[in-house]
Amino acid sequence: MKSIFKIAAITAASVISTSAISATRWDMATPYVDATHHTQNIRQFAKDVNAATNGDFEIIVHAGASLIKHKEIPRAVRTQQVPIGEVFIGILGNEDPIYKLDNLPFLATNFTDAKKLYEVSKPIIEAKLNKNGLMLLYSVPWPPQGVYSKEPLTSIDSFKGAKLRAYSSTLSRLAVLLEASPTTVQTVEIPQAFSTGIIDMMITSPTTGVSSQSWDYVDNYTDVQAWIPKNMVIVNKRSFKRLDKSMQSALLTAAAAAEKRGWELAINETEIKNKELMEHGVKVVDPNPELIKALTAVGDQMSQEWAEEAGAEGKALLAEYQ
Repeated sequence: MKSIFKIAAITAASVISTSAISATRWDMATPYVDATHHTQNIRQFAKDVNAATNGDFEIIVHAGASLIKHKEIPRAVRTQQVPIGEVFIGILGNEDPIYKLDNLPFLATNFTDAKKLYEVSKPIIEAKLNKNGLMLLYSVPWPPQGVYSKEPLTSIDSFKGAKLRAYSSTLSRLAVLLEASPTTVQTVEIPQAFSTGIIDMMITSPTTGVSSQSWDYVDNYTDVQAWIPKNMVIVNKRSFKRLDKSMQSALLTAAAAAEKRGWELAINETEIKNKELMEHGVKVVDPNPELIKALTAVGDQMSQEWAEEAGAEGKALLAEYQ
């Protein structure tokens, strides 16, 4: 009888050990805090993967650049420092101009146009990621970008001499054309950058404005709806191939659901966050026609510059979208 119990105990221990070995745990780096819809969406994505695999596949989300700084995330995923991460697409603009496309000012200024631009550019983005050993899992937009400033934004001259936050090469170029001084500041550093005078103006979403508590350092938000940029969740191809088929399927299914949910969240987020800015005393205003006309002219110049930089591939993309 004792031997039977002993065999049963060994068998049970073996099952537990096998289960522990087969379980997969991925660390995921993301640069944004939990208050953003992107991180909230990612956490639901991770839960969906875990539930679909009965707990055998766990994705640990490290938000707010707590694991890896934003600019280092693409390289970290390429080198398998982490198997999965989220990045702002435009941050890769220095690697290839195609990544700058959804950051071009006044090219796609509503969600319908932004979705069309994504559908046109997605195959090329996937191909370029593939060359670097990466896969695109899904992409989710930010709300339209507006201007946060201490003083009211009355004309294009309001940008002259301002220290403007830049988070991509495209925004740096825009700052130069606006005769502002581009200054690189990560999302989590925004409050300190304003309070110490490193920046005094930024172009970003109402989401970031709320998560960084912009009302503590600016009074005005001009809703110019300059562009609708996107984040993308990328995975290392080798890491993906190491997963068994059921885990791969669970990951792709959860990613498709996250993309659909993320676009819906972004649309709702725009209205909710604009309202929240106003509730905290920020003056949310529409730009005057003269300002829009001047900014659109700058946007047209940047689109032309981008087409030249991107070559035949970029020109074909732009033509297909337009």
